[in-house]
Amino acid sequence: MDRIRHTFASLGKSGEKALIPFSVAGYPDYETSRDVFLMFARAGGDIIEFGYPFSDPVADGPVIQKAASDAIKTGITMDRALGMVAEIRARSEVPIIFFSYFNPILKYGPERFASAAKQCGVDGVLLVDVPLEETAWFKPAVDEAGLAWIFLATPTTPMDRVDAMCREGSGFLYYVSVTGVTGSRNSLPESVASECASIKRRIDLPLAVGFGVSSAQQAAWLKPHVDGVVVGSAIVSRLERGDSLDAVEQWVRELKESLA
Repeated sequence: MDRIRHTFASLGKSGEKALIPFSVAGYPDYETSRDVFLMFARAGGDIIEFGYPFSDPVADGPVIQKAASDAIKTGITMDRALGMVAEIRARSEVPIIFFSYFNPILKYGPERFASAAKQCGVDGVLLVDVPLEETAWFKPAVDEAGLAWIFLATPTTPMDRVDAMCREGSGFLYYVSVTGVTGSRNSLPESVASECASIKRRIDLPLAVGFGVSSAQQAAWLKPHVDGVVVGSAIVSRLERGDSLDAVEQWVRELKESLA
């Protein structure tokens, strides 16, 4: 958790905003996905969102759904994914957020996962399908391990609930820019900027926005209103169409430049 806190504090002092790139562990294969995460750190990613593949990713659009399905077919497991985190951590101090749905954690064992994640170098946990009222299943183990618990808020989340998420959560608050699933979008709702600005004024945690951000121009537009921008589907789609790692790295660098 300290790595996340220090990252946002350092960026704030320089007037920069965090780039939080996402990809799916095991896609298109173990070695390539590990190299993608390491590339994120090299290209200026400030926090890595490490996606664990799940068979029923209800919050994700077709690009990440397919990547998750393909990753599962390659034989990725929780132990192998945590081993990949350890490999990344051995070569980089960039904070790592473990993105998952609850079922894989439940199967692995919540306490076992929290302990192993901490040992491997995970800094925070983001579970898409665990609402505020159900955190007792897992959050105590995450807190005990010293990991950040990151909540997601949406355009339909009441402000008193946002307040509760910030009291109970840590690391940062993840704001979902649209009432829908992940996926690249040519444009974002005009209201996103004002919604983010309103929430940012209200909360003590850093605010990051994601779901739909797909260009440096969109990131730059959001920059004055947030502390970080998450980009996922636009990256995974480039991997899916066969772009070279060098080409994806150059594009990630452009995203980071828009937030510097």
